[in-house]
Amino acid sequence: MNRGGHSLQAVIAAAERIPTIRRMDVKSGDHLLVKTKNSTYTIVVGQDGVCTVSGGWFDRRGKSPMRTTVAGCTWGGSIIKVDLIAAIGLCIEFGNRLITTEARRIFVIRREALN
Repeated sequence: MNRGGHSLQAVIAAAERIPTIRRMDVKSGDHLLVKTKNSTYTIVVGQDGVCTVSGGWFDRRGKSPMRTTVAGCTWGGSIIKVDLIAAIGLCIEFGNRLITTEARRIFVIRREALN
């Protein structure tokens, strides 16, 4: 039944077409610059799934840089793609339960480019 306007198959198909940054695509030392609808975040990928995040909410609360995890990406609801760090049109959910607005642009700077 399709009460919410989207079938599960439609959501899965849409998710497969959006530009994404998967966990397996980044390594320790890589930097992600994510421009969301309302803010800009810098995510420095660390070891063991812990990242250092600054910008947006973290700056406004005086918590930058904060070490936290990226739980995954959501459409703003309870469905979370845990294999993603960032994706255009999706919200990033951090380990501290912060959920961003939708990502509009994502830039990846490889650690090798920083040296």
